[in-house]
Amino acid sequence: MTLESVQRTAAAVGALGLLLLATPTYAQTASTSAKEPTAMPRATGEDVSVRPFRFTAPQAALDDLRRRIKATQWPERETVSDATQGVQLATMQKLAAYWATDYDWRKIEARMNALPQFMTTIDGLDIHFIHVRSKHANALPVIITHGWPGSVTEQLKIIGPLTDPPAHGGKAEDAFDVVIPSMPGYGFSGKPTTTGWDPAHIARAWVVLMKRLGYKRYVAQGGDWGAVVTEQMGLLAPPELLAIHVNMPGIFPADIDGAAFSGAPAPSGLSADEKLAYERLQFVYQKGIGYGYQMGLRPQTLYGIADSPVGLAAYFLDHDARSYALIARVFDGQSEGLSRDDILDNITLTWLTNTAISGARLYWEYWGKGYFNSKGVSIPVAVSVFPDELYPAPRSWTERAFPKLIYYNKLPKGGHFAAWEQPTFLTQDLWAAFRPLRQKSEVGSK
Repeated sequence: MTLESVQRTAAAVGALGLLLLATPTYAQTASTSAKEPTAMPRATGEDVSVRPFRFTAPQAALDDLRRRIKATQWPERETVSDATQGVQLATMQKLAAYWATDYDWRKIEARMNALPQFMTTIDGLDIHFIHVRSKHANALPVIITHGWPGSVTEQLKIIGPLTDPPAHGGKAEDAFDVVIPSMPGYGFSGKPTTTGWDPAHIARAWVVLMKRLGYKRYVAQGGDWGAVVTEQMGLLAPPELLAIHVNMPGIFPADIDGAAFSGAPAPSGLSADEKLAYERLQFVYQKGIGYGYQMGLRPQTLYGIADSPVGLAAYFLDHDARSYALIARVFDGQSEGLSRDDILDNITLTWLTNTAISGARLYWEYWGKGYFNSKGVSIPVAVSVFPDELYPAPRSWTERAFPKLIYYNKLPKGGHFAAWEQPTFLTQDLWAAFRPLRQKSEVGSK
């Protein structure tokens, strides 16, 4: 297999991003936020106003969801004692039983509607976003991008600590204004009706969004697809973008990425950290990207996933081995960094907005363009490394991928869904990573 074909195929890999619940402090902070400005129309005639947004699910839709869950036609149990054949029957039946009886969508709906949410149109597509302004002076604006199969609920737990650090053990001078958009085709944002909404296009749209909100200096953050979009913003390098932070960085040299995909043994001469990252990436390519191939090649075929709540939930859970193991423990009643409601909030949002297939098309848009590889970002970059990420990025390859690496930190716990599972660690890293860039005369809203 040629390196070109390897890179084409590797781009099918995707990553999960479920959801986070908002804390009471977070909701209180949001309720005091100022209204958004209304931007001037562009020459194209596009409506560039920023419009308040709320969502209330029809009760009939929630009743229908429960009916469909209860009517699931279950297959027999897997023929192995582990998860090597996929999401296990026992886990899904526990999830379905809770979803159909005790789960309450109205809780997350109320928390979302307590936040300042907005809609604006960019390049003909409605873009939904949460925008929470800090009460603290000289707050640094940050735009945070979720992943798949995620939504803006993926980052809710970090909004309070970022906008009001003193209430969460931090310092006022580390405060952020937080912007969290829904990617095109996800959640409440519009569904593209034409091709072309790839990560580079999304990155350009986020630059437009931040300008529309009046920000002259800001930073960007993301994991999963959010990391890809954020790195694309770094490649664009608009003058307003001071730096980026990613918790799933694209760091693999092209030859290493290709070798891992091919199944070749680890090249000689790798350090211990590099060898571990290589072996973990190789495992992802060989055992963990079935959904990436399907969505990268044939996303429209997923009619059954879009029409079955349990089918959708199973597809979302089957992302990577470490994340699935954690989620299975949650439905076994163990205490983790997330809850059953955390998981089901995101799945339910996708169900209610019917965005399973429109979200899947992002993989088709990006097919063949590289996911985990170094992309040539030259602006300042900060990186957090969580031990149960798809691969722990070695400092050596991270420094090579990002010549202006300003922060690198290995965390003691956490996986692919950093903001959702370990919000305290991620928040503290964002405080520390961007602290040197703050200039009181430069950052802030206007």
